[in-house]
This record gives sequence, structure tokens and C-alpha cells, in this order.
Amino acid sequence: MFSDCYYPRVNGVVVSVFSFVQELVNRGHIVKVISVEYPDDYEFSRKDNPNAGLIDSPNFSLERLSSKEIIFSKEDRLVRLKQWHILKQILDDFKPDILHINSEWLVGYFGAMYARHRKVPCIFTFHTLWEDYIQNYAPILREKISKKIGRDIVKFYLKSANHILAPTPQTAKTVRKYGIDTPVELLPTGIPESMFTLDKVHFEKVKEDLYTRFPELKERKILLFAGRVAIEKNIPFLLPVIKRVNQLLEEDASCSSSQKAQKTALLVAGDGHFMKDLKVRVKKEGLDDDVFYLGYVGREDLACLYHIADVFTFPSKTETQGLVTVEAMAAGLPVVAIGEMGTIDVMQGDNGGFMVVEDVEIFSQKIYQLLTDPVLYKEKSESGLKWSRCWGMAALTDRLEVAYKVCIADHKAGKKTGGSELDKALAATTVLTIIGLGYLFG
Repeated sequence: MFSDCYYPRVNGVVVSVFSFVQELVNRGHIVKVISVEYPDDYEFSRKDNPNAGLIDSPNFSLERLSSKEIIFSKEDRLVRLKQWHILKQILDDFKPDILHINSEWLVGYFGAMYARHRKVPCIFTFHTLWEDYIQNYAPILREKISKKIGRDIVKFYLKSANHILAPTPQTAKTVRKYGIDTPVELLPTGIPESMFTLDKVHFEKVKEDLYTRFPELKERKILLFAGRVAIEKNIPFLLPVIKRVNQLLEEDASCSSSQKAQKTALLVAGDGHFMKDLKVRVKKEGLDDDVFYLGYVGREDLACLYHIADVFTFPSKTETQGLVTVEAMAAGLPVVAIGEMGTIDVMQGDNGGFMVVEDVEIFSQKIYQLLTDPVLYKEKSESGLKWSRCWGMAALTDRLEVAYKVCIADHKAGKKTGGSELDKALAATTVLTIIGLGYLFG
């Protein structure tokens, strides 16, 4: 498994890699993860280490390659170029049956090059629509240029792979839109079975710790956001939403002399490079008393938070999947989310909540309806529980094993990957140029 990010870094790719690795190792497969090293003072580390349970397994190993900071993305690291020769020896000793590339930067590039040099079958998961994503990291580029760079980077891996995994229908369609005819398997990342059960003892501890830290939340309805605190997550959209929902609740209470207005609060479970900017915006909006920050939260704690919160709010418009919405549903927590990109594929409508356009009034009204209509709330909670069962890790890993077998068989049969050698060379040049610039200015 090749990935340019891994724990203690946290994002959707990391969760996907870890979740599948854990299930594969439990089934007896021997798995080696290739990723980057992180400094001891890495400020974006999560509190827990879910990787700890794998370390003791004889079927698992993790190779971290020497890396340096990237100037335009403080959370991420870039492998040092000289690591290629070290990695090649490590892989020669390991003798992999198949390589699984999960990222598009230097670690991913090393994987593609090794597959080509040693003629090992290679499978690529198309996690990120870089043509829509890259401008968040390089805003100085014109949109047309950034989209072309994003497309060219991804095309290199799509052309190099014997088989492609697409987490969503949208990414599968994009493969064909790019003119790639390599076999594509639709395979979303699942959620671990542990998300479907609640450790009541741990739940009480998390609840007590939360209310000890933020006693104000006892009197509030909690709107939960979970994920990286990054500009592309669109979290500032929720600030006018909080104001509007509280206004609707106050209007409701004013119509009844016996009813006391209960305000909402936004609980942010996560951290990232946008946190300082977010706090500035919260202060500017006069919402210091309405937004609370937890920092990085372990998966066990997060599972409990889903049970404590009243509504899960997800404003991101750049998700490849947005699996946190399904995790929330697995706890019976209704979701209100903006219906764009991966969220569309995951929720597929109003399953487990409401999928809406990016409109403050509509978003706010849906939250208000859930908070004030017990029948509707129960209906959405129950439908979410049912929907989330479709995303269990066991069933999805069955499909991953089949994809591996097909990929190996196709490689042995001599089936060519998409694109001519010239296409691949041109695409590789683009990837190396971008990586080189990142390395130069890192």
C-alpha cells in the first residue's frame, strides 16, 4: 500500500488505507504500508494511534520514508528524492504480489515506477478529484491552469495502473471522461464495525469529559462537525446557519409563554491549518460563545460524540466520499449536508437526513425541523441506521480481494494498461515537474 499520508496525519485517504489494511491483515494477508515520516513535533497529530493495534501483527509492516515539509500544505510532507533507491531494495526483499497506490505525489510515483521496473501488477484508487481540489492549495494559479495540472497528475496513475478503484460513481465517470479504458471497479471505503456499537462505559466518560470542559453545552442543542479544519471543508458556511437556527428557535419560544428558547452550539471535532482563520471568523461574527473546539478526536471518542450530538452538519463541497456522514448515521444521528461531489454518492438523497443546496436559509430550516419535530427526527434517525449498514468494511473488503485477484490475473494475461508509452511519459513529466516544484519550495 502506497500513500503520501498516514497516521498521525488524518484525512479520508488515511482512513481508507488504514481501514482496508486492518481488515486485510485480520484475514491473513501480509501487508506493507509505504508512507512518509512525520517529525516528533508534528502539530497536526491526532490524540490516539489507531495504528497501534496493527504494529504487533506479524502480517503488518510500515515503512516511513524521510520527508520534508511542503510550504503550501503544512499538514503534508514530501518524501526526499534519494529515498527511491532505499525503497526499491525494501520492496525487492518484500516481493509483493500486487501494489496498491492511494496517492498521487512522490510515494505514489515511487509505487508506479517500481511496478513498471519490476513488472508487478498495480492497482490505483482514484481518491481525489485533483482538478477540482488543487486550487485550494495553489490559489495563485488560474482555474483553467490548475484544472489541467490536476487532470494531468491523475492521468499518469490512471494510465499506469492495471486496474482502477473508484470510491464513488462520480470518480468512475471521470476515468472515462479522461479517455482511460482501464477496468474500473466501484469500491467505496467502508466504516468499521465498531462504529455500529456503543461502549456505554466509554460513552459516559466522553460525555462527562465534554461537559466538564464545556459546561455551557449542557443547555444547548449540539450541531456537530467532524473532519479536518481546512478551507475546502467550507466550515464558515455554518456560522450564519447557527445564527439563523437560533433565531428560528427564539421565534418559536416567543410564541409560547411556557417554552424557554434553547440555543444551538457548533462543536468542531478536528483540527488543521485553517483553525486560526476559523477562530478569527467566529470572533468577527460574534459567535465566540456558540462555537466550541475539541481538536483532533480519536475514533472511539468520535463514535460517542455522534451519540451525544443532536444534528450532524456537513458543509463540505469537495469530498470524494464524505464518509463521516455515514458514520453519523450509524449512531442514529441525523445529517444535514450540502449535496455536492462525494456527499451526493454517499447520501444519495435524503437518506438519514437532508441533502441540500448551499443555501443558508434552506440548510437552517432543515436543522430547525429536525430539532423541533420529534417524529421527523426519529424517522431520519432510523433511516440513517438502516442506510449505514450498506457501508460495512467486511463486505467491501470482500470486493477488494476480488479486485486484487482480477488485477493479478489481467497482468499475467498480458493485458495492457490504458494509454500509449508516449502518453505515460508525458504524464510522468507533468507529475515530476509538479513534485519538483513542491520539493524545491518545500
